[in-house]
Amino acid sequence: METDGRKTTVEHWDSAWTPPVSLRLPSGLDAAVGDLQRLLRRHVRANQKYLEIGCAPGKLLCWVAGVLKAEVAGLDFSPRGLEQARRLFEGLGLRADLRCEDLFSTTFQSGTFDVVCSFGFIEHFNDPLDVVRKHVVLLKPGGLALIAVPNYGGLYGVLQNYFDPPNLELHNLRIMHTTALSQLAPVDLVNASRAYREGRISPWLVSFHKKWPSFIAKGAAYAINAAALLQPVKVRPLCSMLVLEMTKKEGQ
Repeated sequence: METDGRKTTVEHWDSAWTPPVSLRLPSGLDAAVGDLQRLLRRHVRANQKYLEIGCAPGKLLCWVAGVLKAEVAGLDFSPRGLEQARRLFEGLGLRADLRCEDLFSTTFQSGTFDVVCSFGFIEHFNDPLDVVRKHVVLLKPGGLALIAVPNYGGLYGVLQNYFDPPNLELHNLRIMHTTALSQLAPVDLVNASRAYREGRISPWLVSFHKKWPSFIAKGAAYAINAAALLQPVKVRPLCSMLVLEMTKKEGQ
């Protein structure tokens, strides 16, 4: 269902975050999580002001706070998702500025953060230009924006179109190529940007359970995840995500 250019609704995400979140930091034994952790280790430093947009249920944000020791904030428009994140932070004894708000009416001030990230967020908009721009607006001059989207532009998209076409329809497939992603960078605000493939092979982008019996789907997913953990080098067609990296101009 589309609402004001969005391909998903608050109700969709409230439903997604219904199961209770486990009160522990995410494990790098999930290869997709490990890929994001490595990406963030390259760019986030202790005591930096860090914002994750679309942060529910808060697992990765907790990891940034607890392991990378950044001063973290999170934004999400799902009340249930934010409640999960608050419960997680409280349970782990970590601090965060968590706000249940829409990105375009957020009370977070422009020019506030050293790093602004989102993972699996902008592809749920028909036209993400303004969404990407807002990431940069929230940065301090010289700050870094990291935006990751699932790599449905190739093999994963073909597989997901077979296993779960309705889910694929919730994603803006037009931006899932490095050239298209790089063109979303607001050139008046950034002095450097690049788009690239990142991550190892991932089973989590394909809804195997929609076509296969549960035990077969789970077995396939765990086998692929195990293969990813042993994968020695990045293989471009198998990269699970595309990343847009932007540095805000000084004086902006």
